[in-house]
Amino acid sequence: MQEKDTLLAQCEREEERLQFTSFSRADALALGLRLVEDAKAFPDPVAVEITVNGLVVFRYFPDGARLDSELWLARKRRSVELMDMSSLHFLAWLEANGETLESRKLPADDYAAGGGGFPIRVRGTGMIGSVCVSGLPDHRDYHRLVTGALAALCV
Repeated sequence: MQEKDTLLAQCEREEERLQFTSFSRADALALGLRLVEDAKAFPDPVAVEITVNGLVVFRYFPDGARLDSELWLARKRRSVELMDMSSLHFLAWLEANGETLESRKLPADDYAAGGGGFPIRVRGTGMIGSVCVSGLPDHRDYHRLVTGALAALCV
């Protein structure tokens, strides 16, 4: 996972595997509650946001969450929506192509390339929303938190 191509390939495989056959707002609630519970394993408070068809259907900021988590959730969501890929995939894609947010004319105040944002996809339909988390110091922890919760529910 340390080589750029390996991270890129891993993200592509995860996004192919972690898709739903259907996804409702009740599923969003289950996913959100799962993430809130799983995030308790970390010492830092983790904010969670889930969108479906452009509507925020789940959002939670635990006690101690920083105010800037809301900004980071929005940056990650916009990156997922723009690129139709996870925000960690976006980071790997930028690195593999020798690019940066700046070289693509994407303001860092509006977009984020790093872990914590993941597309919600329905097989045969495509991306219908996103799940994003914020509050941890390591972007790979973000990614593992989200993919772990998705893997538990995408069965």
